[in-house]
Order: sequence, then structure tokens, then C-alpha cells
Amino acid sequence: MCMIKAEITDKTLSEHLSKIEEDKLRIFTMADGRIRGALFHGTRFINQMRAQHNLGILETYILGQASLCGALTIPMMKDMEHTLIRFEGTGSADGYTVEADSTGSVRSYLEQEHIPLDKPLENWNLKPFLGAGNLTFSRIHKDDKYPQSSTVDVDGENIAHDFASYFAQSEQINTAFNSSIQFDREGRVVGAGAMYIQVMPKTGGTAELGSQVDSHAEEDADEEELLRKVENAFKACPSIGLLYSESEVDSEDIILGLFREFQPTITMKRDIIYDCPCSKDYFLNHIRGLPQKDLEDIRKNGPDPLEITCRKCGSVYHIPVSEI
Repeated sequence: MCMIKAEITDKTLSEHLSKIEEDKLRIFTMADGRIRGALFHGTRFINQMRAQHNLGILETYILGQASLCGALTIPMMKDMEHTLIRFEGTGSADGYTVEADSTGSVRSYLEQEHIPLDKPLENWNLKPFLGAGNLTFSRIHKDDKYPQSSTVDVDGENIAHDFASYFAQSEQINTAFNSSIQFDREGRVVGAGAMYIQVMPKTGGTAELGSQVDSHAEEDADEEELLRKVENAFKACPSIGLLYSESEVDSEDIILGLFREFQPTITMKRDIIYDCPCSKDYFLNHIRGLPQKDLEDIRKNGPDPLEITCRKCGSVYHIPVSEI
């Protein structure tokens, strides 16, 4: 048994979700394999996340952006890998945590699920809510005893830019992220998605065997021109959330339309779901491990049943005292 899936009760939203393209992550390569990337349509994914944690608009926007970017790290994983992404900031939201698994599941939570607002939002600059802080990636493979962690300083103004900054500083890989969530006038999430592109390490040498002319200068110039063109194409992408809010949009058309010059090839499609491995049995076993005096207090004074909320996915479990 896994996460208790919260129901989306808004009929207008449910009708809209039934009409748009299905959620899917598409992995692609281009420029003769020099660039790899992924495009994730996650409108239902974000709505499920919101329902699980019962979030407002600002909270949905922050945790949604982080969760979309976290989902984009799944194609970068090797074998059976689990990644925990943690942001600790100086803003009123305090921070967020996203966990992504190579199997295609993501779960996440905010430190403050009800962020105080002094005045109505004027823009989507997140610096007042996240603030300057630290972004930590902790990765663990199935055979690892301990995670491998790396932390960088980020400014907290834009989550996609923070993720790109992490890869530039820690992984030393030229990576760009773009994430977007579209709300309607009533605050419903009607479109959500994210994309990344990443420059793969190149192999070099001389122009031809036996040549006395070093080809690195020429290769560097070609590389710089390629990166400039790809970056311009990436920046030309309209709002991904707005695109996915439209019923006629097609993810493959987005990829081919943006990067046609670089001959993109879609190599794989993957399902990404908002999910958590929590269960009633997990929390029941945790309770049974409490000190005996605490167990006696629960049996005598209740409450009965115990109500336990999984912080990581918002699932609410009711456990009768008689089962402890």
C-alpha cells in the first residue's frame, strides 16, 4: 500500500484535465548527440501535488516549480538511484524538499505550507519567499551505504535558475532549466511543465591523424557557436505552462519546433507520477517503536484513533489504538 491519493473534486478542473495531452516526460538528443534534454508535461502531476498538501496559489507555485525541476533530474540518474534535493533559504517559506526516484516517482513538501503574505503578489519573483540559501543534492544508489551530497549557494529568486546554477557549480555541466505553471483566473492549475537541456562532454584531438595543426581552437569556436544557437532556441520557448493549458498542444511539436535546426530525436517517453512509499504499516511500526511510557500514555489518554500525516506527501492515516 502506498500514498493515499487525494481526490481532485473540482469538476471544472477535472473536465479540463480530461481534454489536454497526457502527462509524460520525453527525453531527446540533438546536435549529433552533443546536447541531451527532456520535456515534461506535468499538469496532472502538479494538481495531484497540490491536492495532497492542500496548497494555496503561492505555495503551489513554489513547490510545483521545485517538483517539476526535480522530476527533470530523473533522466540523469544511473541505474537504481534516489535523489533528495533540499533548499534551505532565508525567506518566509524557509525551504523545500523534493525526492525523485529513478523509477519515476516524485514526492515533495514545503517547510511552510502556509506562507504569510504582507500584500498581494505583484510578480513571480520568489526571492522574498525563498531568499538566498543553499541547494543540496544527495544521491544514493542501491548499493551505497551513504548518500553522496553536494551543496551550492543560490539566490532563491528563480528555482529553475537555481537548479541550473547547481549543475554549473557542482557538476560543472552546462545545463539550462525552464519550468512553468499556468493558473486560470480562479487559481486553478490549468497547465504545467518543465524542460532542461544539457551539453555533453566532448572528445577532442587533432583535425586529422598526423596533422601538425591543433584542432582545439577550431573546435572551441564551433562549440561556442553551437551553444549560442541552442541557448537562443531554448530562450525562445513560450511559457510551457501556457502551452500545456491548450488542448491542441503536442509535446513532440514543441521539441521539434524549438530545436529543428539541431535535428532532435526523441529517444524515450516516461511516466512520472507524484507518489510516496508511505503506508499505514510504516507509521504503525514507528509508533510501536516508541518508549513504553509513551505507548501507555497513548493507550490510556488517546486520541483514538491516532491521526498521522505523512509530511512528505500529505497522506493522512487513522490508526486505532487497539492496533498498536
